[in-house]
Amino acid sequence: MTVFAVEYTYDTNRTDDLAAIRPEHREFVAGLVDAGSLLASGPWLDNAAPGALLIVLAEDVDGAFRLLDEDPFHRAHLITKRTARPWNPVLGALREHATL
Repeated sequence: MTVFAVEYTYDTNRTDDLAAIRPEHREFVAGLVDAGSLLASGPWLDNAAPGALLIVLAEDVDGAFRLLDEDPFHRAHLITKRTARPWNPVLGALREHATL
């Protein structure tokens, strides 16, 4: 499995919808943590581009997206852009997933 950094960009015109669906979204991502496929996630704290970063384990980029396709934010079209890049955490708490 490869580690992927997935970035979400939220629809800034739908902040009320984001807030309403957030509990369901967090329940979904907690399930991915329990399943071992999500290593970390959380929102950006600045206002440059509202969104989040999710660190997932998947076979490939398409697999990373498929893993997140059932996210309530994605299903409600609250994410305007998703990007995924393979990442190699060689130092720190996630280094056990490094592909050296």
